[in-house]
Amino acid sequence: MIQLPDSYQEYLDGKDEKFVQTIRPILMQSAADKLHGVRVIYNPGLTGHQAHLDETLPYGTIMEDID
Repeated sequence: MIQLPDSYQEYLDGKDEKFVQTIRPILMQSAADKLHGVRVIYNPGLTGHQAHLDETLPYGTIMEDID
């Protein structure tokens, strides 16, 4: 089973379940590859939160952004 790095687990701590379910698959993908970090984007009024691998971020890093 894939283990999330501490930085990802700490990021998820205290977040609501819907948010966690939305971004956890991308965090798991990042943890499996161990190549890139994750960018979490908030799009107010449209889709809410989205996450994707970001080649510009080192593995274990999460960056929040607004679209």
